Amino acid sequence: MNFDKFRYEQKKKQQEAKKKQTTVETKEIKFRPKTEEHDLNFKIKNIKKFLAQKNKVKITMRFRGREIVYAQTVGLDAMKKIVEAIEEDAVIVQPPTMEGRQMVMFVGPKLQQK
Repeated sequence: MNFDKFRYEQKKKQQEAKKKQTTVETKEIKFRPKTEEHDLNFKIKNIKKFLAQKNKVKITMRFRGREIVYAQTVGLDAMKKIVEAIEEDAVIVQPPTMEGRQMVMFVGPKLQQK
């Protein structure tokens, strides 16, 4: 077999494989413990939009100054509220954990059963 023909066929196979692959991006939504109800609902709507596009979402709650005292109360309540709002569209990949002054949670899209 001709080597150039072999290289051409390999390139075609790689292009075909590239067409079929899907890339999953990780989007991030940031908010604070004092985020108001309307703004929180708007961010939840964006999370649902990202999940509909089959992207993972990193939900970050940043605590500034003395807000860190409320991390285990107000912070967890806000995260639970978000989870309740998106539970029909998402699955929790990583539950809320503290990383320094931030509480981080990862959610991914639910896989559709055929």
